[in-house]
Amino acid sequence: MREFLLAFAVFLALHMVPAMPKLRERLIQRLGRKNYFAGYSLLSIVALVWVFHAALTLDFIPLWDPAPWQAWVTFVFAPLGIFLVLAGLFSENPLSISIFQGTGGTGAIVSITRHPVLWGFLLWAAGHVVPNGDLRSLVLFGGFALFAAGGFLMVERRARRRIGDEWPKVAAGTSILPFAAILGGRARFRLDPVLVLSAFATGAITLWLLAGGHYAIFGADPLLQAFLLL
Repeated sequence: MREFLLAFAVFLALHMVPAMPKLRERLIQRLGRKNYFAGYSLLSIVALVWVFHAALTLDFIPLWDPAPWQAWVTFVFAPLGIFLVLAGLFSENPLSISIFQGTGGTGAIVSITRHPVLWGFLLWAAGHVVPNGDLRSLVLFGGFALFAAGGFLMVERRARRRIGDEWPKVAAGTSILPFAAILGGRARFRLDPVLVLSAFATGAITLWLLAGGHYAIFGADPLLQAFLLL
């Protein structure tokens, strides 16, 4: 458990860097924007792999009995989470986490929610809690879900400070809750190349995971587990 807590603490500390504008800008100036994002992405992947490795060494302690419907929670939530993360990262979005924050226009995903990456991470993590039903999965994926949920307030405050007086204008056509702005008539659903490519990429990734990729990486076959419970 100590290794897992240490790995998770490193993961959290690493992801606090974007919330520290002065430190982030200092690193970008010293390393260059491309090198910063490349190095940060690599460190994030290493930290994530360490967290999973440490979690898999924990004892398996069941908390609830498996049921067929539980696997389908993951089949719905995980692809949706992947889609939101991809669309959010590669769309222009000055209001939240994005590779292309910009200061002007916003991608189509922002009309759905201004925090697509956080929602995607939250849905992906929550979707993995239900079907596993053991303590280490609850700690691992529940921790990720809480981390994403806690990020909404932090990212929102940071964006408000950065954008300043332009915030009401920039945020008028979007919302924190998915589809709230569209249902409220403040935005309309639209498509752009990033949204379409993210949908195709999500489909390809999901098919690969179900065809054996998930088992190759994590040693678990979601389809096999789902149908064994039927």
